[in-house]
Amino acid sequence: MSQKLLDSIEITTAEHCEYTVIWLHGLGASGHDFEPIVPELQLLQRPGVRFLFPHAPVRPISVNGGAAMRGWYDINSLDFGSRQQDSAGIKESASLISDLIDHEISRDIPASHITLAGFSQGGAIALYAGLTGKHKLGGILALSTYMPVQDDALPLITEDHREVPVFMAHGEFDDVIQIRYAEQSRDALQAHNVTVEWHQYAIAHSVSADEVADVSAWLKRQFGM
Repeated sequence: MSQKLLDSIEITTAEHCEYTVIWLHGLGASGHDFEPIVPELQLLQRPGVRFLFPHAPVRPISVNGGAAMRGWYDINSLDFGSRQQDSAGIKESASLISDLIDHEISRDIPASHITLAGFSQGGAIALYAGLTGKHKLGGILALSTYMPVQDDALPLITEDHREVPVFMAHGEFDDVIQIRYAEQSRDALQAHNVTVEWHQYAIAHSVSADEVADVSAWLKRQFGM
């Protein structure tokens, strides 16, 4: 592997796991942020699922006055359609996630049984890494987010990537990442023949109970439950 594996919180739903979900937190949070969602998903005991909640590296964030916090990449502007995005940081984090995927494969979880999930900035990495990386994953779960660096990313989507199911969900009243950025990302992905299941909710930049129920149903389909 090219670098040290990210520190992650690991939760398993059974002694023997056949699937893995790698769940990426948002800016300024940590792997603990979505740890409580595992019981809320109400997954069945079989097949077993391993959840990994990695901690992003600490880095200075421009829109927060250069303050250092956990983040998958720098954010220069809340215009998420801007061409001035931190391409190097996005690619660096995608590489860290690729290493985590390789590690799960070495633990006898095939790539087709690995779902990449994320919220906000973590969701942007999930979309980028899942649709441009070397692995053909089982699915991508992208919550309150957008597809970053599209000029670079969209041409990298292969026929294999197009077969990966994508669940995108967004709050209609999101004032951090406005829903128009998510809608534009959805449309751009669909124009590249990516299969996107779209959900929107009457919420802000957060996750609702209805959304958790929809995520649970989608994951159960992924895991053959």
